[in-house]
Amino acid sequence: MAFRSVFDAVALRNEFENAGISSQFIPIIWKHVRQKPTSELDEIPSLPAAAYPILRSKFKVMTSSLTSAAKSKDSLTTKLLIRLQNGNLVEAVIMRYDPSLGKYDGKPRPGCQRSTLCISSQVGCKMACKFCATGTMGFKNNLSPGEIVEQLVHASRFSDIRNVVFMGMGEPLNNFTAVVEAIQIMMGSPFQLSPKRITVSTVGVNLSFAYLHLHDLSLFELFNADLVIAMLLCPRTLAVGIIHAINKFHDTLPNVNLAVSLHAPDQDIRCQIMPSARAFPLGRLMEALHAYQEKSQRKIFIEYIMLDGINDLEQHAHQLGKLLQTLEVVVNLIPFNPIGTSSSFRTSSEHNVKVFQKVLRGTYNIRTTIRQQMGEDISGACGQLVVNLSEQRSTGSVRLLADIEDLHI
Repeated sequence: MAFRSVFDAVALRNEFENAGISSQFIPIIWKHVRQKPTSELDEIPSLPAAAYPILRSKFKVMTSSLTSAAKSKDSLTTKLLIRLQNGNLVEAVIMRYDPSLGKYDGKPRPGCQRSTLCISSQVGCKMACKFCATGTMGFKNNLSPGEIVEQLVHASRFSDIRNVVFMGMGEPLNNFTAVVEAIQIMMGSPFQLSPKRITVSTVGVNLSFAYLHLHDLSLFELFNADLVIAMLLCPRTLAVGIIHAINKFHDTLPNVNLAVSLHAPDQDIRCQIMPSARAFPLGRLMEALHAYQEKSQRKIFIEYIMLDGINDLEQHAHQLGKLLQTLEVVVNLIPFNPIGTSSSFRTSSEHNVKVFQKVLRGTYNIRTTIRQQMGEDISGACGQLVVNLSEQRSTGSVRLLADIEDLHI
């Protein structure tokens, strides 16, 4: 029998309620496990006697185990390889930043080095983005809320985590319920993470149901067959679903940051590098983002990977600027990180990246940052997360960085 994690809040709450045990004892359990993740359930103090048989028979302190922790040469990045109880593996990455390099109200931030955890929401991913190593794994399974939170527990043994970004393995909004439950746990006791320090990244597939073509049967490989059929038969109804889905994100997590993996200035390029984009036209996605911003009054992070000769030219910068100029966004340009010898992509030159940034900033007044590379020597950089320890790369050390969550938006 598979045990549930004590961080599977709904399951634990239901078991306690059925036994007449108050849910107020649950944070006590979480606090103990966070401080002593290798302890036994019987060692948790101050619980009703009826709670212990329930915990022993149906739950585990930690359902996952830390298989390895690889540290980059500069010690700024630690990649965790975590084994789930079903035998599958996921990765999470700790990134250490210097907050004094960030700005708040135009002034340098005080304080010492802080850490961000890049967290996974699925084993593998259905989106199959061609520049992302996780996409080569295919999709295996969703993580439970407990398995998501346990990544934070494992990471807390190495560093004091202040920020969490759902930018690891998987598409978070394709595991919406579990991600929401995990975030709600992280915002409560004992983790007490500020929602403004949590960012959920999406390619937009759950934000933008779209018009499909009957001949595009390869979409059945990416999505649930019933959903594809529904899209084919009733595209007008699905246009309404765009606003509903994005409103659901805002209504459920109103102060959590939204990041969109855009990566292209037009639909053709987006489909070329992101096969799942065939299912949701860029225009529909932009409509959804406008609706989200009008309701939330929050800026949106736009992630844009820089691929040499594909999407990094000056003309692409102008296209992107025109696409985004009516939104309040922060664009984060991401240098492509190698994902093995099979990849046909190359990293953009520093010149192209700087010109791209200059166009967005100067011509369109769009706040634009360049993501510094971290953890490439341990395959822990953006786009490199895949369960494969055979390929290790080596690069020089990088300087302390300003965390994107330190940006005042």
